[in-house]
Amino acid sequence: MKTLLKTVAIAFLSLSFVAANLTADDKPMMKEGVMMKEGKMMMMKDGTSMPMKEEMTMKDGTKVMTDGAVTMKDGKKMKMMEGDMMTMNGMMMKGDMKKDGMK
Repeated sequence: MKTLLKTVAIAFLSLSFVAANLTADDKPMMKEGVMMKEGKMMMMKDGTSMPMKEEMTMKDGTKVMTDGAVTMKDGKKMKMMEGDMMTMNGMMMKGDMKKDGMK
């Protein structure tokens, strides 16, 4: 019985931590990185966003420009769209297409 209670308590705490890190849209909060928001590149640092003022190089060598142009470490080029996010490690997370009226 004690083992069952401990298991339930641990599961509850684990779910609490996961839920605390989600936004209203059920997306994980990114504490550091860049994102395209309202047509402007924003930089997030410690959970605070500010306009991106200069080109940034991510830890994996990916370069992100202030206009949303991205040059991946392998030389491939792309453009960040509304809602797209990139972590400081260079991991890209595409924005929610439902917000743009697409399904």
